[in-house]
Amino acid sequence: MKIRSFAKINLGIEVLRKRADNYHDIRALFQVIDFSDRLEFRPTAEDKITLRGNDKTIPWDEKNLIFQAAHLLKQAHPRTGGVKINVVKNIPAGKGLGGGSSNAAMTLYALNALWGLGLSKGELQKAAEKLGADVPFFLEGGFCLGEARGDVLTALPDLPRLYCVLALPPFPISTAEIYSRLRLTSGGKESKIKQFLAQRDFGLLENRLEEAVFSLHPRLKAIKSFFHQREAVLSLVTGTGSAVFGLYLEKQKAEKALSEFEGIEAALLVETLSRERYWKRVTAGV
Repeated sequence: MKIRSFAKINLGIEVLRKRADNYHDIRALFQVIDFSDRLEFRPTAEDKITLRGNDKTIPWDEKNLIFQAAHLLKQAHPRTGGVKINVVKNIPAGKGLGGGSSNAAMTLYALNALWGLGLSKGELQKAAEKLGADVPFFLEGGFCLGEARGDVLTALPDLPRLYCVLALPPFPISTAEIYSRLRLTSGGKESKIKQFLAQRDFGLLENRLEEAVFSLHPRLKAIKSFFHQREAVLSLVTGTGSAVFGLYLEKQKAEKALSEFEGIEAALLVETLSRERYWKRVTAGV
């Protein structure tokens, strides 16, 4: 079984408060983009999980979320046999694109089918919550509002197709480090995300983690400014970075921005995916 595992961008993030468990309550907008890894699952008679991948910077062992997702299902359903998992990574780690979380979600999805477990979407999402706050989103796809740790999801009506120029700096950023630098302001600040959902004005959206990101990597602020100067309707660091995107309503403007982009960063043009297009592409190889 072969499936694709897609990346996401954050169209806005608001950090509300620190929780007793040391996580933060957030409000965020998640959007899938057409940028993906490829996962292959082969059942084996040998009762174990074997994982390998092409990216040597990523541990392909028990620490990997793919292995953890497979192990989670196997613990709950021990008579499933073994599986060999091979991963072709395109989504770089440490960029805020959710590649590892997406891989974990697609592992749950694929093994549920491969092993004939018959788990419902709700049951898969409960398993996903144990693996990470971003993981449940990839079992929904499209455009979603994330609350609590980001794992309480509301599926939103899809936005029109948008064109995203994605700058990929050659370094990862630690999510833990960004949150450790975060300065929470007093409550009562009006939610720009709620305003956006009412008005659909992209200019309202912001990532309240950016100040902490820019304090470490000022170059990312320059990339954001570049996209704004090239008529992006929105430009943000995605998540805690280090990827920065410029969002465009018109493909021609996105292509022009990409052609003019200069720097040490790789850059590519991708599209946003509606929920329907997302699932068609995920399952195209199943």
